[in-house]
Amino acid sequence: MSAIRIFWPSGQVTITLRDTISAKALLAARPIQSTANIWGDEVYCQVPFTVAPEADASTVVDKGAVCFWLEGNALALLFGPTPISSSNECRLISAANILGHIDGNPELLRSINQHNPIRIEPV
Repeated sequence: MSAIRIFWPSGQVTITLRDTISAKALLAARPIQSTANIWGDEVYCQVPFTVAPEADASTVVDKGAVCFWLEGNALALLFGPTPISSSNECRLISAANILGHIDGNPELLRSINQHNPIRIEPV
């Protein structure tokens, strides 16, 4: 399994990646510098690649999922409900490929602020 680390001014998380075409595209594109956007309990940032939908692309994912948001060409990190969620589900606005999962506590993402710089690097 491959892994990446995401850094922001007040913290970092490690992500274990799945063996998918989308995860390989993310690995090939690093290091990546981007800017955080916040939407409910989702952090997303633009990434410099595109990929096609995978067979298990979904709008509802597990807490701590790391996804490639297909319509936005963005990396999406979910740690709780979004404005369109029902109950406590983690729901994206549209389908995303699931790249992997945050190791440890995804609540660490709460310390990311709108427009914080985001850096994605290999582990």
